[in-house]
Amino acid sequence: MSGQRRGTAIAMTDPERDTFLRTQPLCRVATVGRDGDPHVSALWFVWDGSTLWLNSLVRSQRWTDLDRDPRLSVIVDDGGTDFMALRGVELRGSIEVVGEAPRKGDALDELVRPEQLFADKYMGGGTFRYDGKHGWLRLTAEKVVSWDFAKLRRDR
Repeated sequence: MSGQRRGTAIAMTDPERDTFLRTQPLCRVATVGRDGDPHVSALWFVWDGSTLWLNSLVRSQRWTDLDRDPRLSVIVDDGGTDFMALRGVELRGSIEVVGEAPRKGDALDELVRPEQLFADKYMGGGTFRYDGKHGWLRLTAEKVVSWDFAKLRRDR
């Protein structure tokens, strides 16, 4: 994974980034369409400390785009209207489908942790529930860039 070359003064530390990614509810996923146009959609996700896991409808434009071209850019951000409160993380790389698609619950050691993280984050804990419509996408980022503009206040 390549690091950030610009904006290092406002970059999150690894622990800050990990906490941020674990607690944010929504990411924006950018894919490349057949005609080369970008397609951006919002999606729930989980972060396991090194990998971003996306649980996506398999009958979606996003899935179709990624089947054709696995390159992906994901933004997770927060902040609102105060410039100094803006913070976020961009992850870029290629995805890989993990498990059956759509996921129906076949035992797979690789998905035990992301499914539990997802159940804890979005389903109130307990066991992950399969709907036969979603599949798992794993993004191991090749590039990660982060920003936390509140750090500019500390430099004064």
